[in-house]
Amino acid sequence: MKIYAVKSGDTLWRISQMYGVTINQIITANGLDNPNRLVLGEALVIPAPYQQYVVQSGDTLWAISQRLGVTMQEIIHANQLDDPSKLYVGQVLTIPVLYHTVQSGETLWAIANRYGTTVQAIVQSNNIQNAGMIYVGQRLRIPEAPKPVIEVNAYVTDMEQAGANLVAPLTPYFTYVSPFSHSVGEDGSLAPLKDEAIIRTARERNVAPLLAITNFVGSKFSAERAALVLGTPEIQDKLIANILTMLKEKGYIGVNIDFEYVNPSDRENYNNFLRKVVAKLRPQGYSVSTALAPKISAGQKGQLYEAHDYAAHGQIVDFVVIMTYEWGWIGGRPWAVAPISEVRKVLDYAVTEIPRNKIVMGVPLYGYDWKIPWKQGTLARIISPKEAVDIAAKYGVAISYDETYQSPFFRYTDETGQQHEVWFEDARSMQAKYDTVKAYNLRGISYWVLGTAFPQNWPVQAANITVKKV
Repeated sequence: MKIYAVKSGDTLWRISQMYGVTINQIITANGLDNPNRLVLGEALVIPAPYQQYVVQSGDTLWAISQRLGVTMQEIIHANQLDDPSKLYVGQVLTIPVLYHTVQSGETLWAIANRYGTTVQAIVQSNNIQNAGMIYVGQRLRIPEAPKPVIEVNAYVTDMEQAGANLVAPLTPYFTYVSPFSHSVGEDGSLAPLKDEAIIRTARERNVAPLLAITNFVGSKFSAERAALVLGTPEIQDKLIANILTMLKEKGYIGVNIDFEYVNPSDRENYNNFLRKVVAKLRPQGYSVSTALAPKISAGQKGQLYEAHDYAAHGQIVDFVVIMTYEWGWIGGRPWAVAPISEVRKVLDYAVTEIPRNKIVMGVPLYGYDWKIPWKQGTLARIISPKEAVDIAAKYGVAISYDETYQSPFFRYTDETGQQHEVWFEDARSMQAKYDTVKAYNLRGISYWVLGTAFPQNWPVQAANITVKKV
């Protein structure tokens, strides 16, 4: 897979010829509705030839393997298919091999570098006895480059069948799915959530559901509710009992605790509560994880940060989701939602307090459209990455890319004369995030939130990591 930024005069035909792929492969990988419309500066995913295949009506794994010259077992392994007889129309399969015909002057090193794999992998795949002895016209099997195996969580806020429909086509990309959220009552109860269809869909397709609980009151995090629960042992005991009941009745495999804006004075109460939860749940085979604010130091001030004790959470729970997004946020100034320069500052601190194999990095699947000049008290509009490109196309503006923040952005003027500034995610910004996860050797990533159209993310993810299934 490669990523290409559209230049003046480009067409899909020209780009397809440049990379030796078909126009339809580019259309599919990027979810393009109008192949004749390209935006200057738009990022396009260029799949490797035959590396992605979209399941059609009537397809079988055997037929696909024969058509593309790979074994069924290779496809099963690359896509972690539990039941090879169950394919879904529209499902994107990774085809983990392609072929290269040796040209004059080429070496195995040059070929391996071109395809992002290793000389040793090509040698083993082709049973080559002498790496220095290849010949013009030789057809080499190019195996998929080795990828790290990591966990992937996705939060979903749409419930019932609508939420299940969001999850269903994306299950190959997830380890966990977390319906958001069950809020904690003042008596230790858990608010009901119509998440049965999501859980059923997840389990049918080998994705593990997590029980997400919050200190929400209404639609906001409540320091008072957290203080009541964390300061009252009897309420904690009732809450833990209710968590266990819900885990068993609904089929969750663990709990993800997302208590935010907790009073700094409740920091140790929170740690002790987590110890109690772990003591009750772990012996019964359930995992315990938490969601943490993005801190850059142990003593960082602010109610969002102070009660989140990185060292304690790293020691107590199975893993943590660090919410490395919302620098650019709905009520703030225009900025990248997850500027990679800021994300790395958080990780630089996090790895000093939390084992790397317990850190799950938060990743946004959305962007914002701000009115400018920005005024305090005004709110941005949440948009999907796909919508962002549509806006740029509608108003005839080019998309720029900030190399420091590793994020695309642009400005436009609407029909009323109002100016806007848009920051969002694209294939380039997501590649930077996957590179970061690999560079820091983290446990995984966690998406916030499903429901915003971002089709090109999934082939980028597939090209970078193998999803661990539990």
